[in-house]
Amino acid sequence: MLLRLTYLAATNTLALLRLLPMSDRDKDIEILALRHQLLVLQRQVGKPTFTAADRAVLVGLLHHLPMDKLRHLLLLVRPDTILRWHRDLLKRRHAAACVPKRRGRPPTVRSIRTLVLRLARENPSWGYRRIHGELAALGVKVAASTVWEILRAHGILPAPERQNTTWADFLRSQADALLACDLFETRTLTGARLYVFAVIEHATRRIRILGATAHPTAQWIVQLGRNLLMDLEDAGSKAKFLIRDRDSKFTAAFDDLLADAGLKVVTTGIRIPRMNSLTERWIQTCRRELLDRTLIWNRSHLLHALRVFEAHYNQHRPHRTLKQAAPLRPLPEPISVPETSRHLEVRRRDRLGGTLREYEHAA
Repeated sequence: MLLRLTYLAATNTLALLRLLPMSDRDKDIEILALRHQLLVLQRQVGKPTFTAADRAVLVGLLHHLPMDKLRHLLLLVRPDTILRWHRDLLKRRHAAACVPKRRGRPPTVRSIRTLVLRLARENPSWGYRRIHGELAALGVKVAASTVWEILRAHGILPAPERQNTTWADFLRSQADALLACDLFETRTLTGARLYVFAVIEHATRRIRILGATAHPTAQWIVQLGRNLLMDLEDAGSKAKFLIRDRDSKFTAAFDDLLADAGLKVVTTGIRIPRMNSLTERWIQTCRRELLDRTLIWNRSHLLHALRVFEAHYNQHRPHRTLKQAAPLRPLPEPISVPETSRHLEVRRRDRLGGTLREYEHAA
């Protein structure tokens, strides 16, 4: 519209310049000719359409004329229409001049928005009212509707739709009280099957290999359960839950034994190994780092190799979850003296004929 209005203004200016050298007689003749052409157009055209730029030009030319003179002019619209266009133009101009530079409330500080999102992420059961109350307790003054707008703008659903606890969240929140166990199979050099029973602590990642046998009976599993309870008592463990799969070798006697000791058995879903993911991951590590690289002769050889791997896993092998510490060995203080880092003397210790390797500073 602005471009068209500029074009029409320039055209009318040139037309005005063209009229300057004309005499009054020539102007009167042209006016009569134009009026006659308007009469012809009015007879042939029903209702002409005026653009916003056309209206602005007509208003600019005719708004200063009184009504009695406007009524004697030959126009395509009524004089009242010209005046109405003029009023509308003034209204739009006044409205544009009165618009504030910034509408609505001032924007919320970025740190407050970040805090709102953090509270919603760390507390899925909190609604916007609960988050607003927590902000008020911290001395942050915002409206509850502002909290709601922040959550909605970032696509965070209302609390009832996002408060369902996932299995991963449950495991992380209950790690200090969780144990997980499983049986896995390996083969000897002659092809005989042996079954290994292992238990892992979720919080410390400590592994306990309780035994291996070719015939995992229910009585053998129950006896290993007794051995596990004695180990936990000696270690002062505060475990309350034991995760296991639905293997038929875990009988009701095994569950009752643990329940009497205060351990509640939690069974995984059918064919859902992810519900016991830590144990499954440890079994994969044991196969990759030990069993796939060792020729097992018999049960005694397997137990020896597993004991060495258990000690290596608990006392030396780093874990990302523990920030590269081992389950039973914290990280040493980092080397801060430049001279020491320039002359490192590190000794290698081979276990199981070099299958497992450990490194330590030379004495």
